[in-house]
Amino acid sequence: MPAALSPQVIAAVDDLEVVARLVVEGLRSGRHRSPFHGFSNEFSQYRAYHPGDDLKYLDWKVLARTDRLYTRQFREATNMSAMLCLDSSGSMNYPGRYPEAYPGSGVSKFRYAQIITAALAHLIITQGDAAGLMSMQRGRLVYLPARGGRSHLRTLLAHIDRLQPDGTWDPATVVTRAADLLKRRGLVCVCSDFYDAPEATAVELRRVNRRGHDVALLQVVSRQEVDWPFTGGLDVEDLESGAHLLIDSKAARAGYREGIAAFLERWRTGARRDGFDYALMTTDDPPAEALRGYLLRRGARR
Repeated sequence: MPAALSPQVIAAVDDLEVVARLVVEGLRSGRHRSPFHGFSNEFSQYRAYHPGDDLKYLDWKVLARTDRLYTRQFREATNMSAMLCLDSSGSMNYPGRYPEAYPGSGVSKFRYAQIITAALAHLIITQGDAAGLMSMQRGRLVYLPARGGRSHLRTLLAHIDRLQPDGTWDPATVVTRAADLLKRRGLVCVCSDFYDAPEATAVELRRVNRRGHDVALLQVVSRQEVDWPFTGGLDVEDLESGAHLLIDSKAARAGYREGIAAFLERWRTGARRDGFDYALMTTDDPPAEALRGYLLRRGARR
C-alpha cells in the first residue's frame, strides 16, 4: 500500500475537491465495502420461489411446515442521508495567526477538519448516498440540505471551503438543527475539538441518538495540545475571546497534561457508553490514515 500523504502536503493543495479525492483514493486501499449503509430493509411479503431467485431469501421454516418454497420480499432499502457538522469556532484555528511560534504544529485544526469533512462528503455521495452540511458563522447557522449527485458534491465542498474559524459556536444548536432537518433517520457526524459547552453538547447528542439517528464524533486536536511541549514563559491567547494569559509553561505542564487527558477520555468513554462512533484525530496524522482507522472501526461495529 502506498504511503499516505502527510497533512502538510494535503493542506498545501488549495482545491478542496482535489484534496477530498486524494484522501478518499488513499483510504480506499484495502477496503472492500463501505461502512455507511441505509437503514435495514423492512419485510414486505412472501411469494412463491422462482428459479434464479437468491437462495439467501428462502424461508426454510416455511419449507419445513408446508413442503413448498417461498422467498421473502423486502421493501426497498433506504439510502443513507448524512448531516456533516463542522466546528468553525476560533479554537479550531490553532496554531492561529502565529504558526511560526509553534514549530512542528503542522496544519491548523480547522483545515484538518475541513479535509476530513470534505473527504467524508466525497465518499458518501460517490457511493450513492446523500450528504449535507451544518455549521455556524458569526452566530448564524450555515446549512446545506443532504442531497446526492456530483453537482451537489461540488456545491457542498464549496460551502465547506468558504467557512472560516472565528468566534464561538453553539454545538448543541448545530446538532439539534442538523437532526431536525434530516428528512428521515440518518447519520449526524460532528467534526470538532469539542471544547465548547461539552455537557450541553453530550446531552443533545444523546437526544438525537434516541430519535433514531446514528451519531459519529470525530475529535480533532493538535499534537501540541496533547503533549504540551512548550518551555519557558508562554503568552497563551484564547482564540475565541482574544484574552491573553502569561504562564510558566513548565510549571503548568503536569496539570495541563492531566487535564487534557481526562477531557479526551471523558469524550471517548462517553461515546462508547452512549453507542456513538468516536475517533480521536491529531493533525500530524495523515488524513487518509486517520479516516481509514475510523471507517474500519465503524465497519467492524456493524
